[in-house]
Amino acid sequence: MKKRLIAVICICVMIIGCLSACGSKPENDSADSGDNLQIVATIFPVYDWIRELLGENPAGIELTMLMDSGVDLHSFQPTATDILRVSSCDMFVYVGGESDSWVEDAMKEASNEEMKEINLMEALGDDLEEEEIVEGMQAEEEEEEENEAEYDEHIWLSLNNASILCERLAEAIKEMDPEHADVYETNASAYRQKLTELDNEYRNMISESPQKTVLFGDRFPFRYLTDDYDLNYYAAFVGCSAETEASFETISFLAGKTDELGLGCIMTIEGSDQRIAETIVQNTREKDQKILTMDSMQSTTAKDAEKGISYLSIMESNKEVLREALQ
Repeated sequence: MKKRLIAVICICVMIIGCLSACGSKPENDSADSGDNLQIVATIFPVYDWIRELLGENPAGIELTMLMDSGVDLHSFQPTATDILRVSSCDMFVYVGGESDSWVEDAMKEASNEEMKEINLMEALGDDLEEEEIVEGMQAEEEEEEENEAEYDEHIWLSLNNASILCERLAEAIKEMDPEHADVYETNASAYRQKLTELDNEYRNMISESPQKTVLFGDRFPFRYLTDDYDLNYYAAFVGCSAETEASFETISFLAGKTDELGLGCIMTIEGSDQRIAETIVQNTREKDQKILTMDSMQSTTAKDAEKGISYLSIMESNKEVLREALQ
């Protein structure tokens, strides 16, 4: 995978030093932060999990979503304010893959010696999946040359992973606020039950579906989801690929595979212009496949959450899209 070097880190660190020397305080979502504990989560799924774990939030813990501008994990570049917010919070939760390479430098500026730092990929341990190049997939040149294993960062797109990680997050929140530990434990138990119920709905739906393969004319961030339910997949690019144009060979292979398997749908992810999917359709025999979109939650914001969008609602919608794709 192409390495992302974030040149602003050094500048941000210098600015933070100046702000600290001047006694400046980090910007918070609340105008009156007082002595409230502060949690910073990088992406929407984690932000939403923590919202569920806090529930009515008896301790008044302030929760901030860092990547809240619609920019996805792979394109995010932290500002000086972002790094300052991270360096002074009480708990910082991030995915921990290559896209979070900026975190190491940010943590060097941490002013809270008791901060809880949670790397979710580390928390998953042996449940991580390596990125893979499946037949027909167009690999980036740099990827083809690398020997070191790289792990798929899209860990939240597995309900099983979500349950494991919510348990880990609940433990950390209880340690941070032991006075309300029973509340967080109750919330975690109730939320994990919802995750289990939705996971069972996925399993039942897939077991009754005639098709067991999905084909993405796009990047493919759903490796964990397909592995959970023993689905096969083909895609134009790996999940974190920066590529935007597919080669003739890739298009030809995916169109041929669509014909071979009798697939009625070509999949894309949110934000796609669907050009690759449309080109695949035009190169099949029937040229009548539907183009469906699954949401990987990489551009969901806190404002979306205020409107009622949640991790569970998106995963529920993805289930219904997948149901149609597997007919």
